[in-house]
Amino acid sequence: MKIVLFTHPSFLTSQSMPRFAAMLSDGMEERGHTVDVLSPKPLFFNIPVPAQFKKWFGYIDQYIIFPGTVKAKLSSYPKETLFVFADQALGPWIPLVADRPHVIHCHDFLAQQSAKGQMPENPVGRTGVQYQKYIRRGYLSGKNFIAVSRKTQADLHDFYGSVPTVSEVVYNGLTGEFSKGGMAKMRERFSRQTGIDCSKGYILHVGGNQWYKNRQGVLEIYSAWRSLRGPDIPLILIGAKPDERLMAALKKTGYMDEIHFLSGIDDDLLKTAYAGASVFLFPSLAEGFGWPIAEAMASGVPVITTNEAPMTEVAGDAAFLIERRPANAALKGQWAKDSALVLDQVLKAEEQARENRIDMGLENVKRFDSKKTLDLIESIYLKVLEKNI
Repeated sequence: MKIVLFTHPSFLTSQSMPRFAAMLSDGMEERGHTVDVLSPKPLFFNIPVPAQFKKWFGYIDQYIIFPGTVKAKLSSYPKETLFVFADQALGPWIPLVADRPHVIHCHDFLAQQSAKGQMPENPVGRTGVQYQKYIRRGYLSGKNFIAVSRKTQADLHDFYGSVPTVSEVVYNGLTGEFSKGGMAKMRERFSRQTGIDCSKGYILHVGGNQWYKNRQGVLEIYSAWRSLRGPDIPLILIGAKPDERLMAALKKTGYMDEIHFLSGIDDDLLKTAYAGASVFLFPSLAEGFGWPIAEAMASGVPVITTNEAPMTEVAGDAAFLIERRPANAALKGQWAKDSALVLDQVLKAEEQARENRIDMGLENVKRFDSKKTLDLIESIYLKVLEKNI
């Protein structure tokens, strides 16, 4: 099978999308298929201009230069070629090949929902609304979709207005070897490499500064928990450097010396961080899938997450659940206190109860096997190509 894989340009800052695209490309090549990867080159984007113009110059590369490049290549691809889009956000390119066999992977519709005013935590300006309409017009020309969760599939159907010709759910597979290790050893190693005393344990969060990751909520829960006079173990947040808003929230906690943001760490240190954590705290407002939930469970760590899909899809019955952080500012304090009680319960659980929950998590993540994920995706690709749809 000849596959042409469209991916986000390398000059964007996403971390999960390149990982997903690499999984598709490498996985299909390992299965004997030929894969060409197409993405815009940073031509206008590399022109030295003030930062506020960078995005717009990147749009020229993506939506003016790149489509012309693709059109020039299309005639060289044989009739039996399958065109794959790594993300529905690449919608503006989909009309280029909508009349040829194609598959569109869907991760989340949070930007689309925000543009329609459905996410009060993430208001969108006029240009953002128009941009999301532009993306939507593109992916609505497609017919064959694979969603990473049933929640994402339901959102797709909502925006599509019906069920597309092909609409499948294939859960993400874990990439990398996450496994349960000796906790004391992992904590000692993590402490040595970071300079943070984690010998008594630590609370871990993994995620970026995106609004839906709710890092501010993580700080609020930790502060509320410390007010319960729990043990003085640190909070570790791994991901992007905190932005100004998050730094302001950090200063309000009163625990600046015990809250640590780590960015730019390698995969080995991330795996060590998971394996040594006392608990993994993941109170996301929304997700497309929620990789860190599965990664933490595979590392033998109890997980606390939000009691809404798709977090509940990924966590199954193995996680401790808390309410979604309310948009109403007057209710956020009580939410933090209620969530802190759950955190306290997990941290004070008897050893056998903790191990039972860890075992449930290890069993749960067997569903997210990368080989199985790629096998299912391959079968859908072949079906679409065979039926020429």
